[in-house]
Formats: sequence, structure tokens, C-alpha cells
Amino acid sequence: MPYALDPELAPWVAMLPAVPFEDLPAARAQESHLITTLARRETSFPVEVREANVPGPEGAPDVPVRIYTPKGAEETRPALVYFHGGGFCLGSTALSHGGTSMFAAESGAVVVSVEYRLAPEAPFPAGLEDCYAALTWTTAHAAELGVDPNRIGVGGDSAGAGLAAALSLLARDRGGPAPCFQYLGMPVLDDRLATPSMRAFTDTPGLRRADVEQCWDYYFGGPGIRGGDDVSLYAAPARAEDLSGLPPAYVAVNEFDPLRDEGLAYAQRLVQAGVPTELHLFPGTFHASTAVMDAEVSQRMITEAVGAMRRGLRAGGRAE
Repeated sequence: MPYALDPELAPWVAMLPAVPFEDLPAARAQESHLITTLARRETSFPVEVREANVPGPEGAPDVPVRIYTPKGAEETRPALVYFHGGGFCLGSTALSHGGTSMFAAESGAVVVSVEYRLAPEAPFPAGLEDCYAALTWTTAHAAELGVDPNRIGVGGDSAGAGLAAALSLLARDRGGPAPCFQYLGMPVLDDRLATPSMRAFTDTPGLRRADVEQCWDYYFGGPGIRGGDDVSLYAAPARAEDLSGLPPAYVAVNEFDPLRDEGLAYAQRLVQAGVPTELHLFPGTFHASTAVMDAEVSQRMITEAVGAMRRGLRAGGRAE
């Protein structure tokens, strides 16, 4: 069906590569090629980058993280523990390097980008537990990182946003480190796939309903689980009955995205639960349309995301 896409985005749709989620080896090969291409085009941001290994969950391997520290004189900064997108089965700190570099440089926060384990090889809750380990480590090593332990937030885009929402719930319920903020960009939140946007947008650019179905099946380790009665709220945060006591949130959704309505509904429920929440729907956009970076609407999305991070983390601002 035709979609009223933003005029600056529409011409690019035919040129954006479709991700073959149904053929995971091919999708990962495509991703590897994209990482190589992006590395050749990389823009330099005023950040220092280093790698570290975080002790993983009990019995699991260490969790690699990539740490972005803005250059400048500020001694103690906030931090954002960031989780990349990719439908729980794709993505990496390398693929999200440009975005995380920019987030650190523009917000003035240390960004800890997490290389969590991917499905289907490591289904739920492996990736989430890796994210919890990274949050715990960041809090414990705040002084070493030059970070204020009271200003550590979590965030991500797409599946990474779903992990950030789930981690906020898990930290609350375990009594673990409490994030001060959650950034949820295009969040994946509900395995039941029953929202109006999920039913209507079966062939949208960037993401189709069939892609979402496939990714949930990967995350659960096989078909036949999504939509069932026994799915954990930490896998699908939309299933959580109690959203009180969660950190303030910024939720961004795209107009022509199957995930749109679950993000809208979750933001509304956060507000109803007394959680300070900022919600923005960007007209004419589709899932991950900020890949078309020169479009005015993409620039607004990026600018507003960075602004929300500054406010939520009480950050000083751009690195010099």
C-alpha cells in the first residue's frame, strides 16, 4: 500500500537494502559488508574510544563493551549504557559506532556500548542478562570511568530500546542499580503483534511485520512461543502490569513503522503510572529512516534524541 512518506525520505526507499531476516547468514554477511563500508566513511567525533570486557552473568562469557568518553575538561560526567538494534539477532557495537560516537560527543555523556549475545544462538534471557551485567559494571566502575553513579541511564534503538525498557524493569524488581533515565528509540516491546500498526504495516520500508515475527522467534529460540501465555515481561516489556517506579523516559516512534503503536501505548502507560515521559511521533518516517541523515526530519530526530539525553542525564552538553 502507498504511504505518505516525508518527501525527502521517499526517493531513498528503493535504494535502502532490505534486511533478509529470514536468511540470517545472508543478513549477517550484509551487515559485515556494511560495517566495512561505514568504516571507510567514518566521521571523527571529539571522543576517546576504548574497549573493555565486563564480567558476564554467572556461567556466561565476559561481555565486550566499547566506551566513548567525550574530550573536554569536565571531570565527572553522566553515562548512557547503550544497546544496539538489530532485531535481537543482528547488530554490533561496530555497526552502531557512528551513532554512539555522536551521542557521546553531542550529549557530553560517557557512552558504554554493549556487545550483548545475539539470538538465536543465545536466546532470551542471555542478551538481557549481558545488559544487566554491563549496567552493574558501569555503576561499580563509575569513579574509574569519570562518571557520576547517580546519573547513569540506559537506552537503545529498536530491539536495543526493548532491552533498555526490559532492563529498567529488571533493575527495579531485582533492586539492582537504578537507571536515572531510559531512552527508547523505536522500541520493540510486545510479542503479541496485535496493535493496529502491526496489523496494517506489513510492507513498510525499513521493517515489515514478517521481519518482526521472525525476530521474536529468534529471540525466543524457536517458533511457537511468541504470543503465548508464558512470555516473560522481561522479554516483552509491554506485558508488564506495573510500570511504576521506572526511570523517566524519552520514547520516539516512526509514523509508518509496525512498532509504532506499541511504543505509543507503552509511553501512555508510563505516564499513567506516574513516570515522567516525553513522547514524540515523527510524521512521514519509517523504521530506522534516520539512515537518510541529510533529511530535515532525520536531523530533527537526532537533535531531539540528544536533547532528551542531555536532560535525562543532566549532562553539561557537547564535547569540545
